[in-house]
Parts: sequence; structure tokens; C-alpha cells
Amino acid sequence: DNAVREGFGNRTAIVARNLAGNWSETTYRDLQRHTDSIAHVLVRDLGLVTGNRVLLRGYNGPMLAAAWLAVLKAGGVAVTTMPMLRATELQTVMQKSACRFALCDARLDADLNTASAAYGGLARTLYWGTDAMDANATDTLNSNATDTLNANAMDANATDSLDELMATRSDPFEAVATSSDDVCLIAFTSGTTGVPKGCMHFHRDVLVMCNGFSDTTLRLSEDDRCIGTPPLAFTFGLGGLLVFPMHARASTVLLESATPDSLLEAIAETRATVTFTAPTFYRLMSLAIERDKARFNTTSLRQSVSAGEALALETRSSWRHATGVEMLDGIGATEMIHIFIGASGSDVRAGAIGKAIPGYDVAILNDNLERLPFGEVGRLAVRGPTGCRYLADARQTTYVQGGWNITGDACSMDADGYVYFKARTDDLIISSGYNIGAPEVESAVLSHDAVAECAVIGVPDAVRFQCVKAFVVLKPSFAASPELARAIQDHVKNTIAPYKYPRLVEFLPALPKTETGKLQRFRLKDSANNEAAK
Repeated sequence: DNAVREGFGNRTAIVARNLAGNWSETTYRDLQRHTDSIAHVLVRDLGLVTGNRVLLRGYNGPMLAAAWLAVLKAGGVAVTTMPMLRATELQTVMQKSACRFALCDARLDADLNTASAAYGGLARTLYWGTDAMDANATDTLNSNATDTLNANAMDANATDSLDELMATRSDPFEAVATSSDDVCLIAFTSGTTGVPKGCMHFHRDVLVMCNGFSDTTLRLSEDDRCIGTPPLAFTFGLGGLLVFPMHARASTVLLESATPDSLLEAIAETRATVTFTAPTFYRLMSLAIERDKARFNTTSLRQSVSAGEALALETRSSWRHATGVEMLDGIGATEMIHIFIGASGSDVRAGAIGKAIPGYDVAILNDNLERLPFGEVGRLAVRGPTGCRYLADARQTTYVQGGWNITGDACSMDADGYVYFKARTDDLIISSGYNIGAPEVESAVLSHDAVAECAVIGVPDAVRFQCVKAFVVLKPSFAASPELARAIQDHVKNTIAPYKYPRLVEFLPALPKTETGKLQRFRLKDSANNEAAK
């Protein structure tokens, strides 16, 4: 609403592919109109009242963005889910968050219908069609919505069509007067530890991440165009691909799915300026550029944001070499809503993640919650304008201790406040009395010419307590062999302290990851522990 009042109504807000595969644009005025229509449907047709939870299920795109904005504008609580979640996982989310309504892309109805039947608590579910926001058409969504529904994806019941109901609701919608500390979203963690947790965030938290990380470190302007891979259900994606660009009156490119090659192509075609994705994707994009420099044009980029997992120095340097862009590393958490440690431009310091985002206090603590001297490794703790609020989860008392949010990261800090990541606290490997950080070993393995991806864990060992094991995905031109495993081990010995080298190397076709691209290290640990138990 403010963007339109400020004169940005005709500026592009969202760029996305239409059904024909062509790029189409949604303006700020279009987005306002779509958001208002959905908000009216929620209140007048579904009967939503302030505080009702609304499950959102869809691919990154203009319709999901409008639906998220509409839920908040109507005073509801958005529970956005990732498209790849199956019925059992959706049922868990519904039950834990007590969802009352659901809005869903018609292509994703099957698992939602199964989960809804088992849950039994949804009063109403509405579906939108796959071509619902074809911005190449001169008509608005509301004027041609009855033709957009994918009739094969759901029962042909008009009362289930969000598009048809939107066509009857074209009036402006006045935002509900919510309080700054009303819950506006429940974001579920991505499951890297096995059991997702529901994190509640207030309306003010959404603005905090804009006024904090986006304004002070990312420094978006109205001329920026954001692009990336994280789903809007993931707060990394919600910030980087929707909230941050809208707050800056910039634009965003929303991709339903992406591979390293297709993301690079989209960057070139849309002239994107800021990327958001996980280190693994940057690593693979660097390799793609290395294979075919003439194919990928990244000259429009001015900033690349990495988060979600540890950023290896090799990945940072390979991206810089491929694009000329110095990566902005950051530590964030779904519990904190977004990044709370980072640095960009001249503030980047070699080996460090960055410093506390303005407004946050960061410390390295021991087990007694006492600050450790500079340089010592301990538990990363943070406090500030956002914080962990788990929904009905006993793990709240583990994450929040003594007023600090204990993130589960093992880090050190220098005298200037720069934070250096060592490992997740449960990823520190204790071998023959040495503390070994898995990310450091991974970075060394990744610097070998044959390695595309790597994950390192500690496995039980009768002599050393734990033994360092590396799971390696090779580049296409290399074949797994005992000789190559030894070559990788020797390379690590020559790169970092020899005692840190992986005594075990296993080649895999792919590493287990969440939908957001984060490594599911616990799956590798479970497999290794099962092998050790045999």
C-alpha cells in the first residue's frame, strides 16, 4: 500500500515465468490488487478472524507471494509450507499450528487432501490455478480467473476455486489493525536435525529483519533485483526474495525450481543484482561457469548472500574467481527469523563470517553462560529484537538460556567483534584428544580438483573415540577409486594439520539435503552409527 502511495505502483515488483515459459512482470499495483482480493476472500468468504492460522502451499511465485501478504493484511497467521512436503509432514504442521484454513496451488492438491482428511481441522481449503498470474496478459488476474484453474488438479467445484472467489472481490482492503507483537507467521525449521520445530514471529519481527540485515548490511535499493533458490516457506527466502525487496521498493525474481545452470541463466536473462542461496549451490554454479564461461553472464550481480550452512573458504574463493563478486556470508536461524551476523564490502574479513547486525548482541559463552576470552572456541549466543519462540515445544528451554539464544554453533570471536565459525556444536569431532571442526576438513577436501561436494562427520572408533570420515561427490570427469581416495587424503594432509585428515573416504552420487539445499548431516551420522552397531 505504501509503495503505491509513494508512486511505485507501476514499478515491477515480481518477475516470474508464465505458462508459456516467458518472463512476465507483476507491478506493485497488480500485487496490491491481488493481495486485497485474497484478503477479502479470507475474511468475507472463509470467515477468517484475527489470529486464525492459514496454511499456504505453493511454489515460489506471484500467487504465493500475494497469498502470504493477504494473510498478514487480514490479521491471520501464515503457515507457509515447502512444496516437497508429503502428506505425513503436512499433517504434522497442520496439527502443531492448528491451521483453520488452507490456500494451495492446484498442482499440489494430492498430499494436502490426504493430510487434511487425516487432520480433520481445516474448515475450508481453496485452490489457485497454475496460470493464475500470467502478467503477459493485459487482463488482471481477477478478470480472467475462471479460465486459469487447472481443472485436472482438483475436483471441479467452484466453491473450492480461490480464483473464482477473487473475481468477485475487487474492492481495496484496509489492513487489519494488528499489534506489533501479534504473531503473524509460524515458520517451521527445515529438518536438518530430524524433527522440525514451529517458530512464531511477530509483525514487528518482519520489519526488524528489513531495518536490520537488509538496510544495514545488504543495503538494497529500488534499483536492485533479487533472485535465489530458498522457498518462501524458509525465512531465508521470505526475507531475501519477498520482504527485503518489497521494503526497498526493489523487484524480485521468483523461480518455481532451479538447478545451478538454470539459476545462472535466470540471472543473465533478468539482470538480477543480488543472489540468495546456500553454499552448495554457489559451489556448483562456480563449477558450471568454469566448464562454460561463455554461456553464463553474471555481470549484473553486485551482491551474493550465502546462508543455511557453513561457507567453505574454497567455495567463497571459487565464486569470487568465477564472478568477481565477494560473497556475503551470514549466520541466521529460523528461530531468529533471519541473519544476525554478517558483513559486506569492505567490512568482510578473511575467515570470518562477520559481526553482529546492528541491534543484536553476540557472545561466545562457556557452559556456564560466561563470556569466553577473545579467540577461544565456545557456544555462539545472541540476543536482540528477535528471538526464539517455539510453538508447544520443550526444546525452547534448550535454545533460550539466561536470556540468550543458544544457536548450536561453535565459534570464536576476535577483539573487533568478528565471529569465526568452527562447527555446529554437535559437529565437533573429538579424535585422539583433538577437537576437529568438520567445516575446516570439508573446505580442504573441496579444494581438491576432483571434488564437487563434500560432507565430513565423526564416526565411532574404538581407539580414537571418533574417526574423521568424508563423504565425497566427485565431478563428472572423475571416477571413484581407492587411489583417488588416498590422493584426497594426502591433499588434506598438505592443506591443513595432518591429524585432521579423513581416515575414511566414501564416495556418494549425492549428499542428503533438505529442500532448501541444507545438508542433512544427521542422515550421514545415522547411517554411520548403524554401520558401527552391526
